[in-house]
Amino acid sequence: MENYYTLEVAGLTRNLPVIKISDSLAIASFVILGDCELVVKAAPLLAERLPEVDYIMTAEAKGIPLVHELSRLKGLPYYIVARKSIKPYMEEPLTDEVVSITTQKKQTLCLDGKDAMLLKGKKVAIVDDVISTGESLLAIERLAEKAGAEICAKAAILAEGDAAKRKDIIFLKELPLFPL
Repeated sequence: MENYYTLEVAGLTRNLPVIKISDSLAIASFVILGDCELVVKAAPLLAERLPEVDYIMTAEAKGIPLVHELSRLKGLPYYIVARKSIKPYMEEPLTDEVVSITTQKKQTLCLDGKDAMLLKGKKVAIVDDVISTGESLLAIERLAEKAGAEICAKAAILAEGDAAKRKDIIFLKELPLFPL
């Protein structure tokens, strides 16, 4: 039988499977892809805590539905997604490498040069579904800074483990880690 963690956030309850990711650690698997109800309920709670920004930025892929809804609520016509590989359509992409708690291997995040041009001199909020080690967030932040953006906020629905102690992020709920 699988173990579950009961999460209550944005007035909703979700039973998250607890998944072993290493010999010493398990995490509660929080996936917002496809969970329209959760995205629509959580986004306004984050939106009211975000400062005024020109763009909202995330990494591919789980943060995309959240930044879409946040951008809609904030009246922003466009959001920025750092892709996980260079695509043929990208012109002069910026790149940064990251190892996150969920991928556990080196990934390259890529920002299309056209998006980088949009970010120059603009105020940006970096958003993800979960902030854990903060490595993905830091890689996105480096990309935005390479593009000349001013980072005004870092936010997520959940802060996992020690991330919940950080004072530089906005989040709705703490998500525990499960040492084995």
